[in-house]
Amino acid sequence: MAETIEAELEALAEDFDLLDDWEDRYRHLIDLGRQLAPLPDALRVEANKVHGCASQVWLAADYDPAGRRVWSGDSDAHLVRGLIAIVLRLYNGRETEAALGFDARQALARLGLNQALSTQRSNGLNAMIQRIRRDLAA
Repeated sequence: MAETIEAELEALAEDFDLLDDWEDRYRHLIDLGRQLAPLPDALRVEANKVHGCASQVWLAADYDPAGRRVWSGDSDAHLVRGLIAIVLRLYNGRETEAALGFDARQALARLGLNQALSTQRSNGLNAMIQRIRRDLAA
């Protein structure tokens, strides 16, 4: 994990910038999703379900040893698992103020996701980010 959320965004952006077209970027997203740890069935409950996603999405919040919020997540869609992986890389283990002050829309634009995703996928991604922000603010 990069030291700051901005540095993590830049590392992700550098990876995406190396890829020539969106077909390659979609494959990269799917590969990122494959790297997610499996979400235990016990966490696939209604309380962890993210509403507003076309696919089934679960985000389970917890704390790391330093007392910062971390999430685990999963989806029934390969591409969405990749989006979850990006969101978790950006937000997991960050100081609450830094995470709440982070402009996720700008981050999505920097990665080109705002133009490459369908409206349904964009809405789902925004729902995931709103869920994380709500968890952080609680």
